[in-house]
Amino acid sequence: MNLVWAAVVTVLATALTVTAMLLVRRRAPEGSYFRDGDRASGVFGVLATGFSVLLGFIIFLSFSSYDQSRSGAETEATIVQQQLQTAQFLPPKTATALTGELICYARSVAGPEWDALDTGTLGNSVNPWGVQMYLTISAVNPATPTEQSAYDRWMDQTAQREQARIDRVHGAEGIIPTPLWLVLGVISLVIFVYLLFFADRAEGAVTQGVLMGSVTVVITLLLFLLVFFDHPHGAGVGRLQPTAMVRTVSAMEAQLKLVGLDVTPPCDERGNRP
Repeated sequence: MNLVWAAVVTVLATALTVTAMLLVRRRAPEGSYFRDGDRASGVFGVLATGFSVLLGFIIFLSFSSYDQSRSGAETEATIVQQQLQTAQFLPPKTATALTGELICYARSVAGPEWDALDTGTLGNSVNPWGVQMYLTISAVNPATPTEQSAYDRWMDQTAQREQARIDRVHGAEGIIPTPLWLVLGVISLVIFVYLLFFADRAEGAVTQGVLMGSVTVVITLLLFLLVFFDHPHGAGVGRLQPTAMVRTVSAMEAQLKLVGLDVTPPCDERGNRP
């Protein structure tokens, strides 16, 4: 979320609603438009409470989804690194191929795939290196107990990696449905209009401005928080970054050097085929 734009929109929304309150205040009767202020305050309390409970519940669910995406990204990176070790117990030719494809998979996740998450264009596409690893492992015929154990372990880790990827990308296209945004918008408008009936020319302009401005700021910031959780990937403060997978790529390359394995990944630095 761009903090500058959020601040600008919040200031503009507050300025607009405060201006509306002060304009209505000029012709408002003393004591506001309500004859019974206590009853009006009680009704407003119901509106505000209902809105805050609904918004709080949505924020909680959105944060849970955000945390699931973050956890999925970390789990996926960990499993990729584990699969690098498992691959070394498979037949030499297969081990070399899978090692290079794992590195390309990790680079692709941290590169083009994360860019697609940022722009919301990932859709139902699959990682091409995941498909390539499937083709490679499907041609293996384990001949020894060690290879058979490694093969079984690889298949289990593949299933875990795919589930972690689903957790990572599930919120890429937004997790809050459009009807819910419409409901929140309508309720916000109702609260704004209701507050206008509290306009009181006997009250000071500053008091009336604070009355409207404080409510506007709180509602606007909470809605921006929902926007942030609705699209957790991409650039901006607090958004999810491919930090775990970038760290895994570096760790995998370092491990290969330490054990003396010379593997040339069949891709460029961003995981694209040459």
